[in-house]
Amino acid sequence: LKAYDQTGEEFGKLKDAYHHLMKVNLNAETIGGTLMNLANTFIQAGLPLMCFVGAYLILGGRMLVSDYLGLIIIGTKVLSPILTWVRYMVMLRTHYLSACRIDDVMQAPAMQGSGETNAHSDIQFNQVFFSYDEKAGNQVLKDVSFTIPAGKLTAVVGPSGGGKSTILRLIARFWDVDKGSITCGGKALSALSPDEWMQNISMVLQDVYLFHDTIRENILFGRKDATEAEMMDAVKRAQCHEFIMALPNGYDTVVGEGGNTLSGGEKQRISIARALLKDAPILLLDEPTASLDAQNEVLIQRAINQLVQNRTVVMIAHRLKTVQNATQIVVINQGCSVEIGTHEELLSQNGLYAKLWNMQQSAMGWQFETQT
Repeated sequence: LKAYDQTGEEFGKLKDAYHHLMKVNLNAETIGGTLMNLANTFIQAGLPLMCFVGAYLILGGRMLVSDYLGLIIIGTKVLSPILTWVRYMVMLRTHYLSACRIDDVMQAPAMQGSGETNAHSDIQFNQVFFSYDEKAGNQVLKDVSFTIPAGKLTAVVGPSGGGKSTILRLIARFWDVDKGSITCGGKALSALSPDEWMQNISMVLQDVYLFHDTIRENILFGRKDATEAEMMDAVKRAQCHEFIMALPNGYDTVVGEGGNTLSGGEKQRISIARALLKDAPILLLDEPTASLDAQNEVLIQRAINQLVQNRTVVMIAHRLKTVQNATQIVVINQGCSVEIGTHEELLSQNGLYAKLWNMQQSAMGWQFETQT
């Protein structure tokens, strides 16, 4: 907003939104407050009315004093819960939408499955179709089929928006497929126990999230029962022991919400330490070296080399040079798996992968043109 001089009075949309919010709240308070005050007035007027009517009946000889006192005692006890009920009715009216949203979450079906997991097996995509919004009908993945060999590195590449990150999310079973199946060891992921499956998966994402807690607790999030020695081994292999020790309180330094007190490279290395500590047989990497400076990229590449050993690795990459030695490369374009093979095989096909590779090679020599 500052960069485009849209702050203060210039930012009319924000000002209008605040004025609209003010009017809505005033209307809500006026209607709700008036009704509650009227209800309170009528209810609280009940006790004086009972006293007056009771006194009149006593004087007329139609009520005993003992009955009158009992009526007053009962009346005072009844009024209090009625007033409380009126106040809660107004509160429930304002919280109705929030309650509906909570109810939607509570009514969402739990992921099913109870089968045992053999995470040291090949993972297969079999004619997979998937859409985040079934009603909209926009297919993110369309008839995707390929095999991820166990214990090997599979790279997923292609233009932005093609569905690469969706493939990782489906492997992690954040969602189930619409059509087709994803299997591991011949068993559909939808039939496996979700908890047991996630125990066999580690993820290192491009955007790392750290909790507002100590660095130690953020690392131990990968495995709560890890010993101090196991944690230190993971940290050193992730190339982050030195920068942690340089912090004011070392491993007990509290990072900000989301890790905002650390740099991108530091957060990424802590994420890798977490994955090393979990030591899961399946590793999902979503462009972990993107948007990093050269020094941090070298350190993270060293950490990743430690991380990928003896694991089934699926890695999304935009820099094709980083995955040219992968066991296989899957090229995703517009939701379809258009090419599969090694780096040399895909270059020889002279298809989309070869085009992306040549574009990146030519871009490496880019520089500003000299203005005359």
